[in-house]
Amino acid sequence: MGKVLIHATVTVDGFMADSDGGVDWMFDAESVEADTALVNRVVREIGAVVGGANKTQTIEPGEEPYGGMLKVPVFLMTHSPRGPIEKDGTTYAFLDDLPQAVEQARTAAGEKAVALLGGSISRQCLELGIVDEIQLHVVPILLGRGISLFSGLERPVNLERLETEAFAGGIHLRFRVLQPG
Repeated sequence: MGKVLIHATVTVDGFMADSDGGVDWMFDAESVEADTALVNRVVREIGAVVGGANKTQTIEPGEEPYGGMLKVPVFLMTHSPRGPIEKDGTTYAFLDDLPQAVEQARTAAGEKAVALLGGSISRQCLELGIVDEIQLHVVPILLGRGISLFSGLERPVNLERLETEAFAGGIHLRFRVLQPG
């Protein structure tokens, strides 16, 4: 089975979104072909996605993971599970058990990676010890406040740096999560 990967774009001060949940700042950063090639390489590794569901358990325009460009199964966490939704060739399943969702995503992804999206999902999976790697794209901006990717993590997590690339659009960091014991 493939690895479980936290894949996120963050600011230099560690925010994945502004205080209102907006991510427009991501698209204002300068980038070059090497930035795009690296991000596309990571995206090609992804075979399934686990993230959080919106309050209405719908998939509104603009809410599709990776802008809808990935046609892989998406497992969304909710307190009220329901049947799946098909939209534009992607199946969205709604589950209330995170370890079960990750396991289903791993099965669906086969040898490809499962991407974890969102701070809460990422932190919970780190706490459960089921994250293999973290891939961060650090954009050169300071928001000062916003929604942190890792704030609230209950324990230290040791990482081994696997890759560092720096281009016009920012710094790309890849880490292996070192599991205790």
